[in-house]
Amino acid sequence: MDFDFDLFVIGGGSGGVRAARVAAGGGAKVGLAEESRMGGTCVIRGCVPKKLMVFASSYRDAMGEAGDYGWEVSMGDFDWTKFATRLNGELDRLEGVYQNLLKNSGVEAFASRATIVDAHTVALGDGTKKTAKHILIATGGRPVRPSENFDTSLAMVSDDIFHLDKLPKSLLIVGGGFIACEFACIMHGLGVEVTMFYRGAQILRGFDDEARGLIADMMEARGIAIHTGTNILDLQQADGGLTVKATNGTETHFEKVLYATGRAPNTENLGLENVDVEVGRRGEIVVDEYSQTGQPSIYAIGDVTNRVNLTPVAIREGMAFVETVFNGNPTPVDHELIPSAVFTQPELGTVGMSEEQARDVGPIDIYATSFRPMQQAFVGREDRVLMKLVVCKNTDVVLGCHIVAPAAGEMIQLAGIAVKMKATKAQFDQVCAVHPTMSEELVTMKTPVRSA
Repeated sequence: MDFDFDLFVIGGGSGGVRAARVAAGGGAKVGLAEESRMGGTCVIRGCVPKKLMVFASSYRDAMGEAGDYGWEVSMGDFDWTKFATRLNGELDRLEGVYQNLLKNSGVEAFASRATIVDAHTVALGDGTKKTAKHILIATGGRPVRPSENFDTSLAMVSDDIFHLDKLPKSLLIVGGGFIACEFACIMHGLGVEVTMFYRGAQILRGFDDEARGLIADMMEARGIAIHTGTNILDLQQADGGLTVKATNGTETHFEKVLYATGRAPNTENLGLENVDVEVGRRGEIVVDEYSQTGQPSIYAIGDVTNRVNLTPVAIREGMAFVETVFNGNPTPVDHELIPSAVFTQPELGTVGMSEEQARDVGPIDIYATSFRPMQQAFVGREDRVLMKLVVCKNTDVVLGCHIVAPAAGEMIQLAGIAVKMKATKAQFDQVCAVHPTMSEELVTMKTPVRSA
């Protein structure tokens, strides 16, 4: 049968846009629908604005260090309005870039919600129906509020941070994952009094224990109050803010409360019940290694599948989808040994297995060192960094690398190449150190600090 499109993409985030552009560039007729702003979570309400806020928040420490190094500096208050105006202008620019990329690639874009009618048909918000040989779902995820016995809508979620009229004087962040920790460091750096409640025993669950312990210590040393084993019992509006009763017995007033307790795939009211697409218990679309659902004509990529929820992964999944479906080259998605970074202060860069994961697999050697970096030690600051390698005792292969340090994200990108190539500790040792740097420790640690 004849279709309106060879491919129709639902979702205009990084993964969906990349797949649409590449497929169109190969000669396919492609349509794409996005109900919100083009660019999706990463560009509009995630990675990009968050990283710009990380930059803004880092200058307070930098100016303090500048004074210690002999510069005459005068630190005033942070002007949120000035920053937010410039931030919004940049996001507008990037959205325009995405729109032009689609237009120049020949993709027909619809500023509309799209839902699935059947295996080859989508309905737009105005009721118009479009048919396609293939449908790609790339609707991403969204922050969620937990279900409680009080009104959690009184609190913000991460999307709301970017739309504040002004910075609050005090902020409670509920959660202990990377989003919670990143925003805690950002807001503290901008001058907000930050408290964290996390029901677990230590923040950043799932990351290497030694690394997350150091980050927690450094966050607390900076003045962020972290309360583990703690959650909200009650939340009420009061005195221009919110009064919070906690499970630790305290009752405290905060100007704002932020829930950073997880995200959910955007599959609600998408019409999946009309087709043979399985949805998992967390709302994720279940796909095979080629991102194909149980309905042969429908595929899904990115956060909506809840596999590895990172923008570069969604882009790679989109590229693999095009290679599989339009280039006749079945390409499974490689989700192994993906480097990632947590933009706390200091940053965490990680790739491969944590110490805890690796010791459950087989015997390992741990090479690690924690020290005060030269830049901060010179001016008497107590900041510490961590360089850590997890090594297989039987093969000498480096199974994991974990860095806690300023610019750890930049370092782990390069270290990730070696770990992905299954480099051995001996090969790390063959590399000459770059001196004086923090990262030289990755190639100068000769003796394991422990084995397991």
